[in-house]
Amino acid sequence: MTDLAVPLPETSRRLDAIDRKILMVLQDDASLSVAEIGDRVGLSSTPCWKRIQRLEADGVIIKRVALVERTKIGLGLSVVVSVESSDHSDAWLKRFAGAVSAMPEVMEFYRMAGDVDYMLRVVVADMQSYDLFYKKLISAVPLNNVTSRFAMEKIKSVTALPVPALLPD
Repeated sequence: MTDLAVPLPETSRRLDAIDRKILMVLQDDASLSVAEIGDRVGLSSTPCWKRIQRLEADGVIIKRVALVERTKIGLGLSVVVSVESSDHSDAWLKRFAGAVSAMPEVMEFYRMAGDVDYMLRVVVADMQSYDLFYKKLISAVPLNNVTSRFAMEKIKSVTALPVPALLPD
């Protein structure tokens, strides 16, 4: 690795090699103490803590959470839902986005380019629970088509983003 820095799109600050190491360590285990993080990235506690605080203030680190195994809490069904709409007005989108965002079963919600308008990743306990979710979804706003795809096996699921390699200026 070099000491070149990657510019952050929304800030004037730059990520250097140590910032990148901190991000990788925190994505792997955010429960580590600042001293442990510092040891892993080659800093003492105070400068490591200041960098973490700066990454948070800059919006690079947006939240620290505990990851929960969904099947251990009874959420055994994972569904990818594609939605098509014949209405693409701003008012319709605001109503739809508000309704979907309020549904706790929806883990991710994307507006898409291509043959479908929206994609949702939904987790529920079982098929009966999904049917209740589906009825709630289709009653929220007029929809043209809803297609559900049920995951049979989770092959890969990660939460850590691949921190980009350093680029020259």
